[in-house]
Amino acid sequence: MGHVGDGNFHTVLMIPPEPDGLERVMALDRKIVARALALEGSCSGEHGIGLGKREFLSREHGADSLDLMRQIKSTLDPRGILNPGKIFLN
Repeated sequence: MGHVGDGNFHTVLMIPPEPDGLERVMALDRKIVARALALEGSCSGEHGIGLGKREFLSREHGADSLDLMRQIKSTLDPRGILNPGKIFLN
């Protein structure tokens, strides 16, 4: 279940009530993100990066870009009080 619009594809994945249900849903989510990145899309959409998508940042942007993002974050938030641990775990 989900919706598509303005180039964004949002899903609501239902977790089957089986012991491996969550694992299967997470595997499907990883496949969807991998496909989006293979098509030169993004893992973030207009909602930005959440805790569930930060594992894909390196694949999408590369290590050098992430280092720059960390430097900017550190410059603007030297005490780490804005969304601590949200994207960069330091």
